[in-house]
This record gives sequence, structure tokens and C-alpha cells, in this order.
Amino acid sequence: MPIHEVSLIKPENIIEHEELIIDGVDVSGHWSTFIEPRAVTDYNEEMEKEISGLAGGEFIHRCWQCGSCTNACTINAMNSDFNPRYWIYLIRMGMEDELLIDKDIIWQCVSCNKCTSACPRDVNPEGVMKATAHWLELKGHTPKPNSMIFDEGFSEQVFKTGKIEDGLVLRDFLSKSGQSLNQPWLISMVFGLVKKLPLTMLTRLGLATFFRPKTRDWGNARAAIEEYVAEKEVEKHQLLGLDGHQQKDMENG
Repeated sequence: MPIHEVSLIKPENIIEHEELIIDGVDVSGHWSTFIEPRAVTDYNEEMEKEISGLAGGEFIHRCWQCGSCTNACTINAMNSDFNPRYWIYLIRMGMEDELLIDKDIIWQCVSCNKCTSACPRDVNPEGVMKATAHWLELKGHTPKPNSMIFDEGFSEQVFKTGKIEDGLVLRDFLSKSGQSLNQPWLISMVFGLVKKLPLTMLTRLGLATFFRPKTRDWGNARAAIEEYVAEKEVEKHQLLGLDGHQQKDMENG
């Protein structure tokens, strides 16, 4: 008999008899497919609470497993293993070990928000995927993905200066993610800009690389933002049961 979402079942738990005749009827092969029963003992009862406490995961409790998110998902169309509906189910059930099987692909969400637009319960599946990827990194299950390195660098520059300089964001991202500045696409883009942009604009871009411009009177705003971010970091670490030493170890890899 057919099994719904057979890809979610471990191959070793699927049993097919090559030759099986029951009451004179040949039910060999997929006609006699069975699933090996198992007892689940690896529950993490705090997992839903922890992920719902991170930005984007606030409404995970609304999910009623209709599958609209996965059906609309851009990445699922290319890789059927990318399954937001299934991961939300695992999180709400507290099945951490099952979730960790897919830990290396959850971060691949491209934030197209098709899932969020399709969701009839306003779960914000895109936010849940980002919260889950963040949770995996905070718990030490995965290294910090490049998307998070970029987001942090982008935010850090806004907090410090109140401005965004694209060249600095890109340079810092490549450096922190261990990538060379000698990227063929980057070289091609720079030469293209040099040919097309006015000299005055190129000069301003060059100066901004060395002298980071700041928004006027940004000090008070920066202090308020940094205080807010610090408060949220404390809340996040308390929620996940991380002390300062654990967090520092994770940040240092």
C-alpha cells in the first residue's frame, strides 16, 4: 500500500517482501510494504517553547498541519526533503532527534515568503524556519550559516553608524565567512561600476571604505539599540538555558 511522505521514513524501517503470497494472492514488492514500529523516547518537551521564544517562531502553535507551506515552498519544489510542515510537526511534538536529521538543510530557506502567504493560520512559516535555524546554531547542533553571518554584519553596521555602506557589508561578510575577496563575479561587478558610475560617486564610494560615515547625532539612538539588543540576548540565553560560558564557547566555534 502507498505510504504518505515515504521520504520521511528511515529506509531501514521500511519492509518489503520480495516474494509474498497471501491466500493465493501475490502481494510481493510494494504491495506488501510495512513500517517497522518503534517507541519514541527522545522527546524534548521544551523545544517548541524555546523556538517560539525566538524571533519568527512566535505563532508556531497555530499550525494545524494543512501542508500549505510545504506545497508553496520554493525550495521544496527543488528538494522534497525541505519540508516546513513536517519540521513544525516535529518541533511541536518535541522530537528533537528526528529534527536533527535535517539540520543541514533547514537553513536553506530563501525567505521568499510564499509559505507565509499561503498559510491560512498566520503561522509565519518563514519566520519559524529562521527561528529553527537560529535555535540549531545556538544549541551547538550546526555552525553559524553564512546567511546569519551576513545578517549580523548588516545589523552591526546599522547599529554602529545608522548607515549602510554596501561595500563594507560585502567585504566584512566575505572575511568573516572565510571567503576570498578575489571573487570573479565581484571583480566583474567592480569593473562594471567603474565604467558606468560618475567619477564623483566613485570617489564617495572609495572614501566610505576608509572613513565610515555616520548619521548625525546617532549616539543616543545607538545606545538605545544596543541596550535593547543586550536585553534580548539575555532573554534568549535564559530561554534556552545557556549561561555566558556556553554562549561564548559556541560563538568561538
